[in-house]
Order: sequence, then C-alpha cells, then structure tokens
Amino acid sequence: MKKVLSGIQPSGSLTLGNYIGAMKNFVKLQEEHQCYFMVVDLHAVTVPQEPASLREQSEAVAALFIAAGIDPARSNVYLQSHVPQHAELGWLMTTLTAMGELERMTQFKDKSSGKDTVGAGLFVYPALMAADILVYNADLVPVGEDQKQHLELTRDLAGRFNHRYGEFFTIPEPYIPKVGARIMSLDDGRKKMSKSNPNAGSYIALLDSPDVIRKKISRATTDSGREIVYDAANKPEVSNLMSIYSECSGLSLAEITERYEGQMYGGFKKDLAEVVVATLEPIQERYREIRSSGAITDILASGAERARAVASVTLAGVKDRMGFLPAR
Repeated sequence: MKKVLSGIQPSGSLTLGNYIGAMKNFVKLQEEHQCYFMVVDLHAVTVPQEPASLREQSEAVAALFIAAGIDPARSNVYLQSHVPQHAELGWLMTTLTAMGELERMTQFKDKSSGKDTVGAGLFVYPALMAADILVYNADLVPVGEDQKQHLELTRDLAGRFNHRYGEFFTIPEPYIPKVGARIMSLDDGRKKMSKSNPNAGSYIALLDSPDVIRKKISRATTDSGREIVYDAANKPEVSNLMSIYSECSGLSLAEITERYEGQMYGGFKKDLAEVVVATLEPIQERYREIRSSGAITDILASGAERARAVASVTLAGVKDRMGFLPAR
C-alpha cells in the first residue's frame, strides 16, 4: 500500500474544477492507498488573510472533503497547522534549498509580478511544500500541471538529503490522472478554472445554489459556430463544457456529441446546468449536515493525531541524521 499526500488551500471557494480535478480522484485513491488529505492553512498565509475568513474557510474545505466522499476512517483529514512537524521540517528543507531554485519557481514569478514588496513566505514556501510530502515519506502526490515544478524541487531535496546524510526519504512520484485533471474557466476555455479569478462567473463554486449554477452556465463563453464537438485546439470553450458534462454525467465525449448533433448551444447548456446541479446537490446536502452537526472538529482532531504519529517519527529521524541532540 502506497502513501498519498495532497492538500488544498483554504482561500476562496472550492470550485467544480477542484472537485473534478482533485477531490474525485482523492476518493478513488483512498480505496487502494494510505492517504493524507490536508487543508494547507500555513500555505494560505503566504499572502494576507482575514483571521475570521481563514478559520471559516479552513473548516469549510475540510467539510467539503468529507462531503465529496473522503472517508475519515480510511484517510487522514486534518489541518496542516495542527501537525507542527510540517513547519519544523519545512525550515530544515529551507536550509537545503538554494535561492536560485526558489527564484526559478514559476508560481513565485507569477504571484510576485508587479508588486513592490513580496513576503519571504511566498518565496520559501516550496520548501514547506516539500516538507509536507516528505514528512510522511509519500510515494504519490496528486498534482496539477502548475505544481509539477514544486514536486521536482521536492524530489531534488529528498535526493540531496539522502546523498548528504544517507538513504532516508522516499523519492515521491507525481500522480496526474489522464481524465478530469484540468477543468477550464467558463469565461476563457484556455485558462484553468480558478477560485482566485476575480470574476465569479468564471467558475462554479461547490456551494453555489442551483439557480446560480444555471445562470453561470447560461452565460458561459462559447465558440463561434454551432457544432457541439470536442476540439480543444479550435473550440476550447465548448470542449471545456463538454468535459464538464462528461465528468458529471459519466457519458463519453462521443456520446455527448451524438446526443446533441444538429442542436444549438442553448439547449446543450441548459442540460449541462441540470447535470451539474444534480452532481453538486448531494455534496451540498452532506456538507450542511457535517457543518451543522459539528462533527468536523472531531474528524480534524483524529486526523491530526494520526498524522502527527507518523510525522514525528520522520522528523526525529531527520534531526538525528543532521546531528541535532534529542530532547529529554
């Protein structure tokens, strides 16, 4: 049984893209692997956060993990900040990381572009991300294309530590599903659907009401022409909508093409909205149950306790190899 590690930041509303591209796969992975799914609240504060919003979003994301089908009896669901070994190993990984490696990180370049001042946390957080993975000696890390560079740094740091201090860390491998890995924006089929997009109409939030979902999909950008066919290169907008339809309905792209042959975008988008609503309604209902019951508090406490038990052993081994005296 392999170990799997992944996390989602509690900043902004989780989207349909997060569900299709990540959370659906989390549910599948827990069937065969030992999984650690965390809310990465320490990463969230690399940019300013309102305290009340951070607390609310952290609990909301964790509850959505469970509502989406992650079983806390099988998988560890917890907050990153509740396992202090992440931060301590993060510092130790920082000491192994060259500034040039961090300067080359594409996400840092994108997020710091045009800003007069940039927090040091934003610069060094890839070392903390490496610690998130290595503290459990994870074998597989579900990542999107935009995170592959960070995983490569993690692999480099694990190899560097092993070379300097002896074999210890597992070299993690990326897990990139071929289907459903990248859902695009509703207003631009060439850009990833993102909760950080200032245009709320560009994404479907997991907690959007049915009427909001219908309105957003009805206003989604479509390509010129009328054919409902999958052609990501030449018809990115309708291709993205077809991908969403396929992921939510279970129909293949070919079946969708056949179903809507000769029809116009209006009817297709209306049906798509109902498919998305039907997909999200049970998740939303389960989410409301979890939040109202207060069960998420115990789930997070249990998940963190189990995670700390593993992380503390790893951290002790790292510190021993690096020459730190053990605490008495």
